[in-house]
Amino acid sequence: SGVSWNESQHCRLLVPEQLQLCRRHLEVMPSIVRAARRTQQLCQQSFADMRWNCSSIQRAPSFGPDLLTGTREAAFVHALAAAAVARGIARSCASGELPLCSCGPGPSEPPAPGSRWGGCGDNLSHGLQLGAAFTDGSARAGTGGTPGLRAVNRHNGAVGRAVLSDSLDTRCKCHGVSGSCSVKTCWKGLPDLGDIASDLKSRYLAALKVTHRLVGPRKQLIPKEGDARPVTEMDLVYLINSPDYCTPNPQLGSLGTQDRPCNRSSVGSDSCDLLCCGRGYNTYTEEVQERCHCRYRWCCSVVCRRCRRSLERHVCK
Repeated sequence: SGVSWNESQHCRLLVPEQLQLCRRHLEVMPSIVRAARRTQQLCQQSFADMRWNCSSIQRAPSFGPDLLTGTREAAFVHALAAAAVARGIARSCASGELPLCSCGPGPSEPPAPGSRWGGCGDNLSHGLQLGAAFTDGSARAGTGGTPGLRAVNRHNGAVGRAVLSDSLDTRCKCHGVSGSCSVKTCWKGLPDLGDIASDLKSRYLAALKVTHRLVGPRKQLIPKEGDARPVTEMDLVYLINSPDYCTPNPQLGSLGTQDRPCNRSSVGSDSCDLLCCGRGYNTYTEEVQERCHCRYRWCCSVVCRRCRRSLERHVCK
């Protein structure tokens, strides 16, 4: 994102439909790159304490089977990436970074009593439109696996954008003598992407397994299990069951959990029992240095000593 994009050096690395968008909207590409990096960071943060910890996203765009075969992990990544790109473009419009768009349109509903619409809201409509064109480009171009997989990826991308749309809320700034807030200027803004990632992780845990089947005149995504509830536009969906990610299996995209740090006192997903898959764990002691016995010195500094203490660490066998 820190370099100037040009058609010959950068755009040609993309799939054909994304290539055309890149050439027409070179100024948008730094926002998309930042969104991709933020997606990587948030995915790894969201799953840091689980058997699948999203480490494979670092190999993008050369994904492994865990993100290429219609798993629920792929569903989360596609949804988060779609939301990140749309949000990045919406915020870049509002910040004045992009010449072809600006602030979002003013809300149609009247403002709350004592407030007025103003400021510069995030341009969600432009972000959704251009973001969908880019992130769904590979699916529409006919690349990226079977028709069923492309349909699943498009659906999950749409879920990410829908969650982003629902998160648009009102932000206000107070005006008045001595902070009295007699008048508030308000606008519509998007939350931090971390909030979107948290919402999508909940949907990941409740994702539906589907099949791509002919229903009437066209193929649709329907639940694999006959007694499952119908698929909605807010459900993440997947095609195949994930491996347990306990042991290395390159064919399934599993890296295993050996040597992963675990929490012996936890009962959650980061517990040594769950993370180590029943294999047990090794314990070792690590000595760390840290600041201690700090005191304030007039004027104006804090003076601390350096203390050593031992920490007990646990890693999976």
